[in-house]
Amino acid sequence: MGPGVRAVGDGGAAAKLRCVGVTKRFPGRRRQPGTVALDGIDLEVGENELVCIVGASGCGKSTLLNIVGGLEEATEGTVEVDGAPVIGPGPDRGMVFQAYSLFPWKTVAENIRFGLECAGTPRPLRAERVQELLGIVGLTEFADTLPRDLSGGMRQRVAIARALAPEPDMLLLDEPFGALDAQTKQVLQDFLLTVWQRTGATILMVTHDVDEAVYLSSRVYVFSSRPGRVAEEIEVPFGAQRGPLVRRDPRFLDLRDEIQDHLRTNVR
Repeated sequence: MGPGVRAVGDGGAAAKLRCVGVTKRFPGRRRQPGTVALDGIDLEVGENELVCIVGASGCGKSTLLNIVGGLEEATEGTVEVDGAPVIGPGPDRGMVFQAYSLFPWKTVAENIRFGLECAGTPRPLRAERVQELLGIVGLTEFADTLPRDLSGGMRQRVAIARALAPEPDMLLLDEPFGALDAQTKQVLQDFLLTVWQRTGATILMVTHDVDEAVYLSSRVYVFSSRPGRVAEEIEVPFGAQRGPLVRRDPRFLDLRDEIQDHLRTNVR
């Protein structure tokens, strides 16, 4: 349990993550009315589950992810990880954003090592863990390379490896493949599934790409436009072992159309 989660009671929650009635209001300026970004969000993510949130731009998807990550506070409602209220950031939750957020002056290995330093990993264990992660993300031969010499997809692999470095229980991904071309995006989606299977991490991912959500997740939460509310919760009937043929499955196509219909219906 990380320092950003406060231990409470003896009872445990069945869900890894539970959001109950989460509302977020941003105050207005100069007597202008404020903005309600999220309105009464109820959401759960089970242990080792990969769940996606989809919704139109401005529906509060990223705001919710920041609240779960402890970077922002909810105005109302509760967020719990393993039954304990989230009160701030912690190494139990790794975050990856669309912008790679790598240190340009650090090599691939040094960027990954930074995550271990922040988590207080003992120095003798850092080199071993960095090598392990380089292998997981397929960048062993680029250990001494600077980010400027990597492709966008490779940079995002480094960002994911850095987030995985402290061995978090949960990964929070904010449109991590949104800036990539279609082909690289599909490669990274398969890479994420491999990482998920190898690490057993619980993953909550925000995306605006409906195909991506159906391809990756076991459940999809569809958010309405501002203020963000849960419009639908949709089960995805595919197992953890997925590949390109899933995209041709009639159930995949039906789910994609269903979610797109919900998004159109809930846009204001």
